[in-house]
Amino acid sequence: MKGILIFLVVFGILVFVHEFGHFIVAKKCGILVREFSIGMGPKLFQKMRAKTTYTIRWLPLGGYVRLAGPDDAAKIDPGTTVVLQLDKQNKVKRIDASGSQMPIEGIPVQVNSADLVDDLIIQGYENGNEDQLKTYAVDHDATIIEQNGTELLIAPRDTQFQEASVGKKLATNFAGPFMNILLGFIVFIIWSLAAPGAPTTTVGSTIANQPAQVAGIKANDQIIAINDKKISNFNQIASELAKSKGKTVEVTVKRENKVKDFSVKPKARKIDGQRIYQLGFYGKPDNSLGAKLKRGWDTSISTTGLIFNAVGNLFRHFSLNKLSGPVGIYSQTVQVSNMGFTYLLAFLAMISINLGIVNLIPIPGLDGGKLLLNLIQLIIGKPIPEDKEAIVDVIGFVILLLLIVAVTGNDIYRYFIK
Repeated sequence: MKGILIFLVVFGILVFVHEFGHFIVAKKCGILVREFSIGMGPKLFQKMRAKTTYTIRWLPLGGYVRLAGPDDAAKIDPGTTVVLQLDKQNKVKRIDASGSQMPIEGIPVQVNSADLVDDLIIQGYENGNEDQLKTYAVDHDATIIEQNGTELLIAPRDTQFQEASVGKKLATNFAGPFMNILLGFIVFIIWSLAAPGAPTTTVGSTIANQPAQVAGIKANDQIIAINDKKISNFNQIASELAKSKGKTVEVTVKRENKVKDFSVKPKARKIDGQRIYQLGFYGKPDNSLGAKLKRGWDTSISTTGLIFNAVGNLFRHFSLNKLSGPVGIYSQTVQVSNMGFTYLLAFLAMISINLGIVNLIPIPGLDGGKLLLNLIQLIIGKPIPEDKEAIVDVIGFVILLLLIVAVTGNDIYRYFIK
């Protein structure tokens, strides 16, 4: 149960931050965000503020942002009975098309035709009186209550995503992946601040009966060279010991402003199937704020580079085992959460950067695919026809769906059957 809750929190943070990126930039660009939902499925709570409906839904699996567009424009089918609420200028300010899911006071109208995108009018028969067809002007910022009870703005054409400039489209589509990458950097810095400082070349303590102590190396000794190779950071120690392959090395230390040399035979150990060589001491941690901030930043940069390399390698040598879906992420989250909070933070940061970079891959169905279409529009100087863009989206959706099914099946086999 604990593992499931932690997974839901981690997955929820990743999706929320991604969608928040799209949301905040779309708002700044003047694109109408009709709904910002946390969770999926049936609605638990809704609140409209600043022309956006904020909802919380029952299933805590991600969330979504509904940008105004042709596929999401408010529509009322002919023959539908709605309730219209008018303002003081006799313009429709609220439309109840829910079938009394959220009954409001107003005029019941059987709709003959409705245009809530361009002309902003509703024609119909008031109170069932079919002798007189009435026309109602609809306010630009009117709301409509959908059949599921969610109340949203109607989304006239000038507020829709496709009407925005190509620059605003690029910014909105890029914002989601960018926010995931930014989150990864922030969490890595938080991880670095919360975790013990990085070990330095100064000996913090030696391990009893291990090579360093046996040779005479003491706490506060600063290792400055191994086999005459200058040592400037802790990782270099492991690198030089690996080169020795277990043979005796000459360790040069600085002790109270004096330089001393020790002959030490590293001890071999196997960790995760790999043979490593150790001297048997703990490096004194550097807990200074500057060092921790630098470690968080450096780790973010190196992780980003590794993920870019991994994505490139995936295209060169494709394998399902190099991919993980929700099942794989769940299994990894459970394993990491058992290791401690700081490990979970590092895992969240890595997954967030990974999600951001993968979403930038220029294939249909991902943000990268949308960015590619935006760039094509920028190059040709005109919008791509909606029917052609819809075909590309459908193809991308089918490919992604098949990939998700394949990855999920492979994850179930790897983590729960194999």
